[in-house]
Amino acid sequence: MKNKKLNILVVLGILIAVVGTIVGIRSTLKIIQTTSKQTKLASVALAAKPIVEPIPTESPETTETPTPEPTKAPDITATPEPTEEPTSTPVGNGHIVAIDAGHQAQGNSAKEPIGPGASETKPKVASGTTGRTTGVPEYQLNLDVSLKLRDELQSRGYQVVMIREDHNVDISNAERAEVANNSGAEIFLRIHANGSDDTSVKGALTMAPSSSNPYVSSIASSCQDLSQKVVDSYCAATGFKNMGVQNYDNMSGINWCKIPVTIVEMGFMTNPDDDTAMQDQDMQNRMASGIADGVDDYFGI
Repeated sequence: MKNKKLNILVVLGILIAVVGTIVGIRSTLKIIQTTSKQTKLASVALAAKPIVEPIPTESPETTETPTPEPTKAPDITATPEPTEEPTSTPVGNGHIVAIDAGHQAQGNSAKEPIGPGASETKPKVASGTTGRTTGVPEYQLNLDVSLKLRDELQSRGYQVVMIREDHNVDISNAERAEVANNSGAEIFLRIHANGSDDTSVKGALTMAPSSSNPYVSSIASSCQDLSQKVVDSYCAATGFKNMGVQNYDNMSGINWCKIPVTIVEMGFMTNPDDDTAMQDQDMQNRMASGIADGVDDYFGI
């Protein structure tokens, strides 16, 4: 009996084990099916999902970095350093001056009337006197100072007409006056130096026509005014003795003029002091400056 019960129990145990195995197998199959199903669904879902291509992102436009405006430095009022004024051509003052460096290297003794319609004649032009101490001929001194005077007047704004700039010319006194008359000049400066048998005579003077001059009476007053202003300024600048204005009516270089004229006798070359002084370069600059001062005074500049 006991064996029979034991067998039944064994059979039951086996059945229970088989049943458990079957249940386990079915559960496993279910899990596999479920997993397979889910996998398929996932695959279908992935297949059905549209592939979205990435939208190309536009690169932002390159923005040029603006160059910053230079920052203005604050205005600082500084004391400017003194600078030399450039030397330039001066602005013209509207006046024209003619200059005659008296005489020439070779005189011309041929005669010419001393004025328009005159019966009296004089040599056309002489070579002038000579420095008693220096031996310098007057025609050379006259041109040396005339060139300095030209430069001085130009530096003050005058237009200058030179009758001669060389020693080797042949221009008579009447012809010199005609050149000045036709040049457009307003005044005529005739530059000379004096001489005397008396070596003690010294000083400067100017020559002008008298009011009774038969050739240039209409301009005599202006000639005298010009002559006075020039000799006064000249002597003030040089220290030469002022011998004033002297009237002459027989000077060809005056009588043929149609514009105010003066003859400047700068000093006596026959006097040792005047002769030596007139060869000094600094003195010549002062001589030119003094005559120019007289011209300024005449024009009211």
